Amino acid sequence: MNNELAKRIVATYEKHGWQLRRILAASGTQEERQQIAENFPALPISDAEIDGLWFARSSPAGREAWELRLVAENPYALFEAFEADESEEDREDARREMENKMRNYVAG
Repeated sequence: MNNELAKRIVATYEKHGWQLRRILAASGTQEERQQIAENFPALPISDAEIDGLWFARSSPAGREAWELRLVAENPYALFEAFEADESEEDREDARREMENKMRNYVAG
């Protein structure tokens, strides 16, 4: 993962009220993984086929918005808004589907 790019992306999202919630990291060395953990302490880092950042923020009508941003120079993101009464299981299913779409995008 390009840690400097990731930090710039996080700073931009935070300006707009988003909070970084999760990190997806493609396989890397232990040193690279440690650097990600140091840059973004207390956040879950999941092994993935892509480098991505999960952001969330409140949305109108009690909804919660989640966005998966690819860590790449060319911006690409997927967005989903969840209803307040939507189960966490359904939300996780939707997030997994977004990760699959992102992988397919990267794979071409």
